[in-house]
Order: sequence, then C-alpha cells, then structure tokens
Amino acid sequence: MAAIELTSENFEQEVLQADKTVLVDFWASWCGPCKMLSPVIEEIADERSDIKVGKVNIDEHPELAQKYGVMSIPTVLVIKDGEEVNKSVGAVPKKALLDLIG
Repeated sequence: MAAIELTSENFEQEVLQADKTVLVDFWASWCGPCKMLSPVIEEIADERSDIKVGKVNIDEHPELAQKYGVMSIPTVLVIKDGEEVNKSVGAVPKKALLDLIG
C-alpha cells in the first residue's frame, strides 16, 4: 500500500483518528535528503500492513509542519492514538525508521 498524501484537510481523520500507528514523513520536493528517504518510506508503506504511512509536503501544508515543530526535513513522526510517540530528523536508514515504529 502506497504512502498517503496528507493534507490539512485529511490529517485529523487519517492520522489523529487512525486505528493503527501512523508513520508521517514531512518533506519537500527541493530537499535532497528527502529524496533519499522517500523510497525507504514507500518500501515501509508497501511492507507493513500493521501501520499507516503518510507524507506531508511542508511547502503545501506549512501549518502542519509548524504544529508539530518541524524545523528540519526530512522529519518522520510516529503517531499513535493521536499522540506523537517518536521522532526522527534527517535521512536515516530503514532499520532506524523500523526501530522508531517498534
């Protein structure tokens, strides 16, 4: 299953009200490390049916980046039951992201 495009309009329903853990990737098209991380995010989305994976383009939805204190990208949040439970900043290996999820 591919990563979901998250927007201000669907974030609450897709992430905060989700019935499973959500991995949220904050990214931008001009960000080199984001381009490196993107295939890893998609791999996780395809491999893990027990979680939901979504992506927030910070240029299109800066209010979401601001709400979650995203100062550098890529930033990946793990949100469970509507609460942020883990965070990673920068391009990291797949194993590091899987360890975040638990």
